[in-house]
Amino acid sequence: MVRKEYVVEEITKIMGNLDNIRNIAIIAHVHHGKTSLTDSLLAKAGLIPRSSAGDLLYTNYEAVEKDRRMTVKSAYISLAFDYQSKDYLVNLIDTPGHVDFGGDVTRAMRAIDGVVLVVDPVEGVMPQTETVLRQAMKEKAKPILFVNKVDRLLNELRLTPEQTQQRLLDLIVNINKLISEYAPEEFAEKWKVGVESGSVAFGSATNRWAVSVDTLKAKNISFKQIFEYTAAGDEAKLEQIAPIEDAILPMIAKHLPSPKEAQQYRIPQVWKGDVNTDDGKAMVGTDAKAKANIVIFKIMNDPHSGEVAIGRIFSGVVKKGMEFYLSGHQGLQRLQQVALYMGPEKIVVDEIPAGNIAALIGLRDPAVGDTMSENIIEPFEQIVHFSKPVVTKAIEPKDPKDTTKLIEALRKMQKEDPTMQVVINQDTGEHLISGMGELHLEIKETKLKDDFGIPIVTSEPIVLYTETIEGKAGPIIGKSPNKHNRFFIEVGVVPETFQRAFDEGEIREGKPKGQNAIEAMIKAGMDRPTAKGVVQVTNKNVFVDATHGVQGLNDVMELLIEGFNNAMKDGPLAREKVTGVMVSIVDATIHEDPVHRGPAQIIPAIRNAIYAGMLTTGVMLLEPKQNFTINIPQDTMSGVISFLQSKRGQITSISQEREQVTILAKMPVSEVIKGFSNDLRGLTQGRAIWYTEFAGYEKLPKELQAKVVREIRTRKGQNPEPPTPEQFMD
Repeated sequence: MVRKEYVVEEITKIMGNLDNIRNIAIIAHVHHGKTSLTDSLLAKAGLIPRSSAGDLLYTNYEAVEKDRRMTVKSAYISLAFDYQSKDYLVNLIDTPGHVDFGGDVTRAMRAIDGVVLVVDPVEGVMPQTETVLRQAMKEKAKPILFVNKVDRLLNELRLTPEQTQQRLLDLIVNINKLISEYAPEEFAEKWKVGVESGSVAFGSATNRWAVSVDTLKAKNISFKQIFEYTAAGDEAKLEQIAPIEDAILPMIAKHLPSPKEAQQYRIPQVWKGDVNTDDGKAMVGTDAKAKANIVIFKIMNDPHSGEVAIGRIFSGVVKKGMEFYLSGHQGLQRLQQVALYMGPEKIVVDEIPAGNIAALIGLRDPAVGDTMSENIIEPFEQIVHFSKPVVTKAIEPKDPKDTTKLIEALRKMQKEDPTMQVVINQDTGEHLISGMGELHLEIKETKLKDDFGIPIVTSEPIVLYTETIEGKAGPIIGKSPNKHNRFFIEVGVVPETFQRAFDEGEIREGKPKGQNAIEAMIKAGMDRPTAKGVVQVTNKNVFVDATHGVQGLNDVMELLIEGFNNAMKDGPLAREKVTGVMVSIVDATIHEDPVHRGPAQIIPAIRNAIYAGMLTTGVMLLEPKQNFTINIPQDTMSGVISFLQSKRGQITSISQEREQVTILAKMPVSEVIKGFSNDLRGLTQGRAIWYTEFAGYEKLPKELQAKVVREIRTRKGQNPEPPTPEQFMD
């Protein structure tokens, strides 16, 4: 096996040749074969023995991944290979397929220009297949398709060669429908995959063989011969005549774009600065001679180097000792080292030019989504996660002496995975961790125990609800405790179109900056005068200054925004986060003496007014829901349907293929976090297989709200009965 240092030496020689670089990710639904495919590509590059490929799962290097044979975090590795007598460099990211770790997929999409979509033809297009493809399309990453596990069609479903071929063609049609739906308009047709174009390959990653139309021609073999070998179970022969890398690597080189090509259309998508500036032109042109501009898409905690930022270099060259501005930070920061990650191993190099991915060591408090630049530039667009944390657990150290250690471990884990949220409950002293689902939190608990060595105690899962309103109220008067300041506010609903634009990243969290931000809000359904008055956007909530000529308002605006943010993070009904509420200040009376208008006066005044306004119009809870795809034997269908309906599930479709039934249902998270798995397995004698996908928030039924509110308030140490508007209007 080739030493990795030698491999890196070869890689660094290719880095400057933009035409021959490919930044790609392997994406798929869980267990469709991403990491097995990655193994074969690593073997081709000389990083692992070929005999281990498909079973070693090299990029699943964390203990929890090895134990579960499942990718839970993205791993990146650089591979050099020869194609048509040219040296190519593939910067590859192996991404998770489980829905709970979809945040890692989202973040990886910022770094790459193309994806290899892997699909199991027996399961077909699954929920996460669609989700990861949608994420790729949003970041303008071009797809190619690898249909894995085709042997299952013959060996398990017992399909004929003709039926197999039809099944594969139908699968490609379904993938192309998704590409048409989600691809940028200018690429909706160009990016469709097809057998004839050579952008589709078929094979078995575990058995290390694959074919495309190009390899069939090159090796003078036919699909019929492939079917015959597969049906006969002669995998060794298939590997000999059609090794998987001979199909996949040329497909990557031929059909996925180089950075030079991709950055021309990707930069305007992910960066809203002026592309006609020097930095804008440099990034669009992937100019290694210009000033460096980088976006950080991943943070890793290294036992020797501390926090390591991994970033895509869009222009310039990155070297040890260079100084950078980091968005959200003051002043310049000096880079201590530059490195490449080869899966679990970090290898230091002298420099890495534009168009590549780099590990950046020595930065002070970097974060996912940060912009690194030699000049101060407009930051890159926020990385928007499709799913939201919906399940929470309280967590404490068994030994109180480990509290500080636990807090530091949680901080590091949250930096690595921003979809995990950590909150300290001031009332109980508990640490609350929120994640995408039970598995997400289970993995985090395992890491705390095994990687950080902290024995912990956790609560039962808790569901995260959100609070919102449907009507309008106001003007409501909010008085400061000293009665010297008064704020008149109105509350209403943020337009649905605005909320969708926020979810899709078109509208940013925080203070709107510049005319572009105002135009984005108008485009999202807000009238121009209101959009011009917006001073803060927080979690789909909007704070508007609708006053005219109020003396002293600007002096207290930062405190008003802080009070608004407090109210949105801790609503009046159940102390849950607020969403979809517009708060407008329409008038105010402010004391001229700064002594009488400090934080202790202004913040409660505006927060109480918001609470009173929301309670006046009526606050409701929204509950998180998940879409379930459930595969069961036909003879268990009626029992499973009754069970799902008893859990307030909505059956959206039922389909059958032979003896297998697929049920699609939308389920409240509160009904499935306790005992659901055991009950469903019991109903189907353990034969049920299911997958979930975040389905957003919907209104909690009115008949359940009072009970749920009392339970939440009691758990949080509040009076079980919710407050009245009058309690905030004194």
